[in-house]
Amino acid sequence: MTIMRCCRSLLWTAALLAVFAAVSPSGAARTFKVGTWKTAQTIQPFFYADFLPPEDQVEVFPFTNPADQKTALLAGSLDMCGTTIAHAIHSAALGQPVVVVAALCSKCSALVVKNDGTFSAVPDLKGKKIGYVPGTMHEILLRETLTRHHLSPATDVALVRIDFFDMGLALARGGIDAFLSGEPFPTIAVQEGYGRILSYPYYDESIGTINAGMLVTRKMIEADPEAVFRLVQAHAAATRHLAAHPSIWLSRAASFGTPLKTLEAAAGNMALAWEMDDAFVEKVKALGQRMAALGVITRQPDYDSLIDLTFVERLRTAEQP
Repeated sequence: MTIMRCCRSLLWTAALLAVFAAVSPSGAARTFKVGTWKTAQTIQPFFYADFLPPEDQVEVFPFTNPADQKTALLAGSLDMCGTTIAHAIHSAALGQPVVVVAALCSKCSALVVKNDGTFSAVPDLKGKKIGYVPGTMHEILLRETLTRHHLSPATDVALVRIDFFDMGLALARGGIDAFLSGEPFPTIAVQEGYGRILSYPYYDESIGTINAGMLVTRKMIEADPEAVFRLVQAHAAATRHLAAHPSIWLSRAASFGTPLKTLEAAAGNMALAWEMDDAFVEKVKALGQRMAALGVITRQPDYDSLIDLTFVERLRTAEQP
């Protein structure tokens, strides 16, 4: 770690301590319940305890998909949870009172094909079987990628519903010709020799690299905004800490079951996140428009209610000298 990076990390920690001192006395101590996935790109909640005020505690509950986390949040079993931005849009479009208060990660996706030299570009996938998981950000990116290359997801390819953990085996055995998934599965396919990354499905002029965020309920924001702020503080601090110390980030992520060597190879296609701004909101809206065009949602949500920039903006203000 460079001296400059170390100094920035120390200044960030000092700023957070100052904010804690200012807000903690006015907020009641809590034991927060937070849901996330056990993946490298969604790891931050496992570090919240290191950055919450001393009187607060946190229990982290691992889930395998965003929908289950969101359901637990709405049921009151969680105070905060991760979810994909696509799922947050879908939930809000259904009228569910969810609010994105911080980003969680970006990038992380790749379109993988069989490593046999058959496919050199996306149009080569016409008539082929492609694995995907319905309702995920990866499904939206897959449909967007196909559409941009003049392939109909409904008629020009066969979309095969398959679990993330089964995609590699299906590709290796010839059950599918390609899949679009999140890390580390694309990197594993490359390392084990049966897969090749055809493209990274990021479109900067529209959706960009947005992926997932942290959700709370509208009720929690109204009832205890200081508690939400403390969670966002911890999330931001954990994100900054792990980004500044990649060896800590990836070694802890390896404890979830993915080899460290694989995570190191995949790290360039993963980015931890917490900040949101007007540009982020515009990308979320662009994603919503694509979801509607693709028939994933039938109406747009109220984006002013779905995304609350208050907490990240308050943190940015606290950093100013």
